[in-house]
Amino acid sequence: MNKKLLSLVVVLLSGSAAFPQIHTGVSSMDEGTASRQGGINRTYNLNPVVVTGSGHHQRLKSTATPVRVLSSQEIHEQGITTFEGALTRMMPQVSMAPNSMGSFLRLNGLGNKYILILVNGQKLSGDISNNVDLNRINMSRVKRIEVLDGAASSLYGSDAIAGVINIITDQPTASDGSAVSITNDTKVSGHGILTEAVCLDIYKNGFGSYTSFSHDRADSYQTTDLEYIKGSDTETQRTIAPYFTGYRSNIIGQKFTYSSNKHFAMNAGIDYSYKITDRPDTRADVTGGTDYEMRYKGLRWNLGGIYKFTAKNSLQADFTVDRFRYGKEYDVETKTNAIGDYVESKKQRTMDGELKAILGLSAHSTTIFGADWRKDYLTATSGSIQQDVYTLAAYAQHETRFSVGRGFVTATIGARLTHHETFSNHFTPKATLMYSIGSVNLRATYSAGFRAPGLDELYYHYYSVNRGKPQISFGNQALSPEKSDYFSLNAEYRSEVIAVSTTGYINKIRDMVVKQNIDVTSSSLAMLRTEFPEMTDAEAAKLERYSLYQNSDKGDVKGFQLNISTNILRDFNLSANYVYTYARTKSDDAWCLLERSIRHAATIAVNYHHTWGRYSLNVNLNGRLQSKTYYPDYEDAPGYGIWNLVVKGYGGWGLLQSLEPSVGIDNLFDRVDRRIDSTNRKYALYSPGRMLVLGLKVKFKK
Repeated sequence: MNKKLLSLVVVLLSGSAAFPQIHTGVSSMDEGTASRQGGINRTYNLNPVVVTGSGHHQRLKSTATPVRVLSSQEIHEQGITTFEGALTRMMPQVSMAPNSMGSFLRLNGLGNKYILILVNGQKLSGDISNNVDLNRINMSRVKRIEVLDGAASSLYGSDAIAGVINIITDQPTASDGSAVSITNDTKVSGHGILTEAVCLDIYKNGFGSYTSFSHDRADSYQTTDLEYIKGSDTETQRTIAPYFTGYRSNIIGQKFTYSSNKHFAMNAGIDYSYKITDRPDTRADVTGGTDYEMRYKGLRWNLGGIYKFTAKNSLQADFTVDRFRYGKEYDVETKTNAIGDYVESKKQRTMDGELKAILGLSAHSTTIFGADWRKDYLTATSGSIQQDVYTLAAYAQHETRFSVGRGFVTATIGARLTHHETFSNHFTPKATLMYSIGSVNLRATYSAGFRAPGLDELYYHYYSVNRGKPQISFGNQALSPEKSDYFSLNAEYRSEVIAVSTTGYINKIRDMVVKQNIDVTSSSLAMLRTEFPEMTDAEAAKLERYSLYQNSDKGDVKGFQLNISTNILRDFNLSANYVYTYARTKSDDAWCLLERSIRHAATIAVNYHHTWGRYSLNVNLNGRLQSKTYYPDYEDAPGYGIWNLVVKGYGGWGLLQSLEPSVGIDNLFDRVDRRIDSTNRKYALYSPGRMLVLGLKVKFKK
């Protein structure tokens, strides 16, 4: 850690932040996990409170739409400090491929642009080539992560065809009384990996102040320093191109809350994020270096409030502004740029306002009415775009519960009408039915999805040169919106000691927007040189293909999930999750598997926790196993199994509420993909190998 960063940490020790979600209507109900300090009877709660599936708070067992929940307890005890780690270690239907342009996130076979990422119910904006910058998420403030599979456009609008990932952050309540707490959480391991979070929380007389600073960094690394020479499958040469792109990332956040009584609460917050890559510089004697680093900045602020007329009737309002930009910061002098020059590639701004009423019109029903307005701005220097678009939407949902025989039926029907400035009006309905008898739930779900093409997909006019080779992409203003139909059947058994759930689903997508590669001909080359007069003769000679956004015919994703969590044995918790995914797309008359799709994947976590007086021990073993990752036109990436072990100790005395040293081993069996690659890094496993991990978390509270 350099001196400037250390100074910033010291300054911020006078403040660091919780992000309350009063604006999403979170009740004072406990998240559902037992104390981390433990006890002989300490268990994972298998019936926590969730909000994402239904739009209002209810126990997981009672929601008619299946939701997968990752609690802060599970995340913490597995030694996870990054958002990517939380999802990939604990949710087999999620996969990621990190690089300098963000993480290629996939959910049930579908990519980033089909996944809506929310923070306390509000969309996280700022994408890099359709990849949301996940380094903007401060994991030190995560209370739980809720994942909803399948289309959710009736509640959340565009971009929710594959599903919704909602990050719920910490929020103290009036029951906490007056309190001041300071927390520092540090984790270090090999290849320069360091995560550190410093938080100062103050809560008194209904007023809360939550300040936070987090730092995350990692060095670039390779698993082989060889690459195939272009045009050869046997001859190799040395390269310094990284297998994993290093980076440095900081997040600073401040949140204020005020609750004068049990009926009214309001909040205001601001978050600033900064990230820069750390890649090897260009060298004359070896390939793989770069002239510049990618730099990203985000600024997000929000205002929100809730008024509760009664326990079941409330009115909520939120307004969020999210700014994000990225570009190239040169660290090698070139013909056109000096060291330190910054060239902006993309700048985005989103303004989002929502008003929602949650009404308990009867003892066994909940009705939601809502309206939201959203405006997106995009300036892309490299793509010659300066555009904006607005959407207006109104939605309603009614959920009712009634008895049938010895059980109960919960029925939900909802719909959203979205007016998009470019694509007119779209109606997206949803219907769910759940039959409950004892500890058994049977669910059926239908939901429609809708995604408007992004401004880049509509208007891109992109030209750049990467390592001497030109790259060209065109938007297409004739694109149609993408639409989907999602069907699922679920059976679940849930008690205090075991939860077993199986789900089968079909997700059918129409008019998928894809980037089509088109071979360059003599006539198209003349057109391209007219469109991009800056192209030189030497660059034109190397141009083989250009890209155009188009609608393909359809997509088809079928899958099955099995989830088991159990507390059957004292001090032991076990969770196991398996998914089967068959994801295809069809253009013209040809079907092919979706790129980066994975047929089989599973995650397993075994946790042991025991307490002796004021001291506790926690041992956690988790693993991810998956089959090969499919790449059309390239060699598939092989499957793997990777295991991680972490051991934590717990204690506390007086003002030192918690002292948690930890030691662990990532990639216990040293699994590494050492293939020599000539196809733009077509991998699945990005681990550098076995690494020792050390951590220390300290919390003072008064």
